[in-house]
Amino acid sequence: MNLPNKLTMMRVLLIPVFVIALLVPIGISWQKWIALAIFIVASLTDLADGKIARKYNLVTNFGKFMDPLADKLLVCAALVCLVSLERIPAWVVIIIISREFIVSGLRLIAVDQGVVIAASMWGKVKTVFQMTMIILMLADIAQLALITVIVMWIALVLTIVSLADYIIKNIHLINDAI
Repeated sequence: MNLPNKLTMMRVLLIPVFVIALLVPIGISWQKWIALAIFIVASLTDLADGKIARKYNLVTNFGKFMDPLADKLLVCAALVCLVSLERIPAWVVIIIISREFIVSGLRLIAVDQGVVIAASMWGKVKTVFQMTMIILMLADIAQLALITVIVMWIALVLTIVSLADYIIKNIHLINDAI
């Protein structure tokens, strides 16, 4: 197991720690800051594992599979927690999670046809805004409420745009599968 794969697995293992830190009342006034720090560390492992894997030619099939899965698990766990805390509307989370399932399904169709669908620029920008939105919502700072809502709307629009981009660029794969 190389370093990028260890970072990916660390991200997966941090998810339940993050959820517990955020949702289980432990009587510490700065509990949300612990959860926020865990989320940021987990998010940074996503940035680091990909860069290290590409730079040192450590790309593995395990990493190709687990890295995006770990990202989706982290984001979905955070979003579900935020719904539970009433910091984000459930319908926004449903759209975001639905996009992830659709793109994952499209990737499965592509793999079946011997095609690898790389992450698009829209998908990467979407991820940055989703992570920023989650960080702002976890911090829950009243003075940043308007910025948080604006970032949420940008993340939502980018989620839809990136989905449309994946579908338009790969519609031939869907047609071939039908």
